[in-house]
Amino acid sequence: MSNTFLKLAETAQQIAETRSTNTKISICAEYLKNIESDENLDLAAQFLGEGAFSSLSGKRASVGSRTYSTAATDFCEIDYDMVFKPCRTALGSSSEAIEKLMQNVDAARNKRKPSQLALDEVKNIYEQLYSVSSRADKQQILRKTYTEMTPLEIKYFLRIMSQGSLRIGFETRSLVSSLASAFQKEVEDVRYAHMITGSIGRTAVLCKNELLDEATFKLFHPLSFMLASPIESRAVEDLEQYVAEEKFDGMRCQAHISNQRVELYSRDLNDITHSFPEIVQFFVSKDLPDLVLDGEVCVYKDEEILPFQLLQKRMGRKKPSQKVMENYPVLFIAYDLLYHRDRPIFEKTLGQRRSLLRELAENHSVPVSNQFEVTDRDHVETLFERALAHGNEGLMLKKKDSTYEYGQRRKSWLKVKKPGGTLDTVMMYAHAGSGKRGGYYSDFTLGIRVAEDERYEEEFIPIGKAYGGYTDEEMKEINKRIKDLTVERYGPTLGLIPEIVVELEFDDIQVNKRTKANYTLRLPRFKAIRWDLNPKDADTLKDVERMYEEKINRERLKQDQNPSFHFGSNKVEETS
Repeated sequence: MSNTFLKLAETAQQIAETRSTNTKISICAEYLKNIESDENLDLAAQFLGEGAFSSLSGKRASVGSRTYSTAATDFCEIDYDMVFKPCRTALGSSSEAIEKLMQNVDAARNKRKPSQLALDEVKNIYEQLYSVSSRADKQQILRKTYTEMTPLEIKYFLRIMSQGSLRIGFETRSLVSSLASAFQKEVEDVRYAHMITGSIGRTAVLCKNELLDEATFKLFHPLSFMLASPIESRAVEDLEQYVAEEKFDGMRCQAHISNQRVELYSRDLNDITHSFPEIVQFFVSKDLPDLVLDGEVCVYKDEEILPFQLLQKRMGRKKPSQKVMENYPVLFIAYDLLYHRDRPIFEKTLGQRRSLLRELAENHSVPVSNQFEVTDRDHVETLFERALAHGNEGLMLKKKDSTYEYGQRRKSWLKVKKPGGTLDTVMMYAHAGSGKRGGYYSDFTLGIRVAEDERYEEEFIPIGKAYGGYTDEEMKEINKRIKDLTVERYGPTLGLIPEIVVELEFDDIQVNKRTKANYTLRLPRFKAIRWDLNPKDADTLKDVERMYEEKINRERLKQDQNPSFHFGSNKVEETS
């Protein structure tokens, strides 16, 4: 039946095992159009595209990996450290490991009696998890749920609960295309309805009932952000069509403001208002009209934009202490205006939106990014070097006549960046690919050397997972080599003798205390496969720590010298 959670899980798995994007869309469209009730359609779209709760609800189940994994090991009557953790490491996924254990452990098979739960019954389970706060209560609910589901259902139940990607090669834009196909609508009309309602479930119901025209925008639901493409991937014929802004070393943020109410949303559409009370107070004090601003939250102190790593000390805190706020003061720098005078203004050009933003900044002294006219590539390089001197990540080039292309990554916004660094790493695990990479091992866990590090007993520990940067021929060559290096196999993952050395390029190094290294790499990708090196040539954890400290402590050009932003009351004209 189309209203069961099992049917949704089977559809998700079928999508995961399909290579063609168009076929994935067709599979999902067929599933969606056969759902009879509006309620079930709303839930199915929500589960596939947003998670256990609608993005508008502000709810999260707040169940961590440790909580649901220890509940699963208790259910399976196995040891967490001796059995579960090696399985998870090999598979690269807690939910995948739990699925395999539920399939293969006799104790788990004997306890499970799948009952074909309906979508609304699964919704009620998520609500139960949201309503309790203790780990013991959450685990009691989870163990009961495990008895009622198949291993496949359990895997997707956990992934949906985590509010993240289902990891099936099928993101929101494909779900939008599926809705358009299922109900014979234009993709752009569906995308716009999703943009202004903020709910993929609500959008699905509007599609089905021929009501897309009734989609309306409301403040205090996050909008899909406009995205940038790397300049290397987009040919630029006429740079004079663009203006440049410095790409701040902060966190993308959307501010919704109405009277005394202010809410802040991150790029993944989560409410982060509680982490930055001084930004809320700043906007409250300005007597602003109803607005939605697109901008960046940065740590700003002594006229310097400080590195993103320091901003991490402010993120995720329910209420930062006074000491934390004093040590890491933050500033919201606006660079776009999305809602003004009671209506969205996405369809206005960048120039028109910036004109309204300048007027707003002048009247209310709001920090706004400076924009610079560009003439040629030498000029872009000059601006780029100045952005790096300020401690920023690089440049953004924005087309003057572009509309706000929410949720899209096109040619209108381009980012000019340099890699944050490179490390020579060893390949530790190979994970089977999906979609067009089906049949190959194409995702790889890379490690750094700790053989001489007194803090560790291992020779290598993971530092990042990469799945791009190599050619098809290189992928085939890797797949040939890893056949002889495989020492363990569990499902779609191979454990390898660490012999293949990969020069890994990345954007940044971030602290992550949940990992064995205590660090992770941001956007790691292959730069080169170093067939000429052996594992003893790999970089060490101490190299990672040194690179991190150098980034934190490097000198920065103060913002009183060719500033990258201004307070509107002091400076309104954009700088050339």
